Amino acid sequence: MLRASKRVQAVLADPLGFIRQVLAAFRANQGFLLAGAVAYHTLLSIVPMFALILVLLSQVLEPQHLLNITERYMELVAPGRAQALMEQIEVFIVNWKLIGIVGVPVLLFFSSLAFTVLENAMSVIFFHRVAIQRRHFMVSAILPYIYILLLGLGLLVVTVVSSSLDALSSGAVSILGHEWSFSGFNTSLMYLLGVLGEILLLTSLYLVMPVGRIALQHALVGGVVAAVLWEITRRVLVWYFSTLSIVNVVYGTLATAVVILLSLEAAALILLLGAQVIASYERIGTHDEATQGLET
Repeated sequence: MLRASKRVQAVLADPLGFIRQVLAAFRANQGFLLAGAVAYHTLLSIVPMFALILVLLSQVLEPQHLLNITERYMELVAPGRAQALMEQIEVFIVNWKLIGIVGVPVLLFFSSLAFTVLENAMSVIFFHRVAIQRRHFMVSAILPYIYILLLGLGLLVVTVVSSSLDALSSGAVSILGHEWSFSGFNTSLMYLLGVLGEILLLTSLYLVMPVGRIALQHALVGGVVAAVLWEITRRVLVWYFSTLSIVNVVYGTLATAVVILLSLEAAALILLLGAQVIASYERIGTHDEATQGLET
């Protein structure tokens, strides 16, 4: 097994070769198929997951402010189509008492689908780890609900911070004769909090989802790179769908679902490609380094 410095030297000695190896392994692991599965199940999960989180948080926070914050961050997930998702979530929140006792477990199940499928996709990419050790099925069963709980806590913290900033935004500070308003600072800070949360979420996925232990620095680098790539991709998607795309003409009333699915698939591709980079990096200097992907 090579030390980290040896791996870095191996990558720097032939960066193009390492990139080709990553892409070949991603193709051999059916990366596009895995990304499609993750995107599809994320589309199934996103509305019930956030609806349940918002129903719980609305018991202790002002619902409308909570919805405004959620819509702001939903733009990070579904650029250009956050309002359509929020309209459906608002309908659920208004009628949440009608789902009954049976409905709650069903919604919890659909909320967890995206994390379950993502864990399975990670198992394919990190197949060299799965061959050595397997995760207990109870851990896999509990992981999605831990992530849902953490997302709820994160949204709670952001909402409280946003409320505090809104209280300050109406005021101004006089420095050297100039009046400085907090309103612009509020918007910038909320965006930075969203990006930071995105990086932390991606880093945690790289740390937790694969079987075994990944070095924190590898997961953090993967999270930062994936977040930057997604921010670039997100802006390109917004520009494309608002200027060049004819998806509304082709799909009509289905256009919103198609656009959200395409956005989620792009995000899943970035996430899984980052995982493939980590997996290929780990295999440098091992006996299965030459293996391109999962052998079926």
